[in-house]
Amino acid sequence: MNPMSEPIEMKRPAQPAKPKPPEGEPGVAAGGASGGAGLENPPQRWGAKRKAEVVLRSLRGEALAALSRHTAVPVPRLEEWRERGLHGLEQALQTREAGDPAQLRLDEANRRIGELSMEVELLRARCEKQGPFAGRRSRT
Repeated sequence: MNPMSEPIEMKRPAQPAKPKPPEGEPGVAAGGASGGAGLENPPQRWGAKRKAEVVLRSLRGEALAALSRHTAVPVPRLEEWRERGLHGLEQALQTREAGDPAQLRLDEANRRIGELSMEVELLRARCEKQGPFAGRRSRT
């Protein structure tokens, strides 16, 4: 029988092509991103490197709403990542140089605190071991 001569009610409707299932990638959830810039389907767990990429994109001026839609991460979490990234950047840039007089005084003070702490610990251990008057002779 010729397909053109079949009655209309007998023809099968065209079926849409089935999408291919995503191939498994280690470390990425089913349907996850293949890494890099395309984060349409984000991984279940965000590593520091991926978070840093997203934070840098937000610092470059990309809108948080668009970034949230693209990465499927809520805007408040993106804002938190950004604040934590900026705080970490500040901490990294607050180091003092080795020859700085303030740093030298700080190092000396920390060394002295350590010595005094050790001395207190040794004296407490000695007092607990012998009792308050053990080791003393009476004067009578």
